[in-house]
Amino acid sequence: MKETVLIKLGGSVITDKSGDCTVNTEKLEHISRIISSHSGIQFIIVHGAGSCGHPEAKRHHLDKGLDPNNRSGIFITHRAVLKLNTAVVNALRANGVEAVGIHPLDACTAKNGRLESFSHQPVEMLVHQGIVPVLHGDVVMDSVRGACIVSGDQLVSAIPARIHVDRIGLATDVAGVLRDGDVIPLINRDTVADIEIGESDNTDVTGGMIGKLKELLRLSDEGTESTIFHLSRLEDFLDGREHGGTVVTGNRV
Repeated sequence: MKETVLIKLGGSVITDKSGDCTVNTEKLEHISRIISSHSGIQFIIVHGAGSCGHPEAKRHHLDKGLDPNNRSGIFITHRAVLKLNTAVVNALRANGVEAVGIHPLDACTAKNGRLESFSHQPVEMLVHQGIVPVLHGDVVMDSVRGACIVSGDQLVSAIPARIHVDRIGLATDVAGVLRDGDVIPLINRDTVADIEIGESDNTDVTGGMIGKLKELLRLSDEGTESTIFHLSRLEDFLDGREHGGTVVTGNRV
């Protein structure tokens, strides 16, 4: 039986976050070649929005909820993330990976900014058929706010409770969680309080590294370990080699 690996591609590694929806096709090609070369792994892929979604959501104040003046922001923001998702899926398929996009606006609802329902069965059935589902951060309908943004990191923390995964890796534009420029090799609930994390300079309506750690700590509370590493170490992570990143775990030190 194939190992199932959940990979989150940070929006900052597949887009230029300083511009509006600028897809980094070179990095997408590199990632797709690596995934294609690991046919012994069943992948579930989640990607962030990067510059395809965050600026639109911010301009339409979707991080603050829905009102009669910003309803068009749902379409505009979803259109931007859909463009990126299509680029990711196309790159994978061009490299021989049987991939298909799954859109949270269609499959999820939220309550006060937190994912509340997730129709995960199609994802599970795709995995069963050896197809790679590709999910992404998206605008979703919210029973309290009207609409909100559900980040790719929220999806990463939600999927293992519904679909079996063996390993979880987050490929980012940094080597891991850093302290004074050095990677912190292991983080858990005991040690996270001692870590100060700066916010991203680029537009991010989902909390950047702080939001990422919160989601991964939720996973660790359920006994699921995850790893943050630099994109350049993706192949090392997939092959089970040293990746130089940060492991977020429920194990106490």
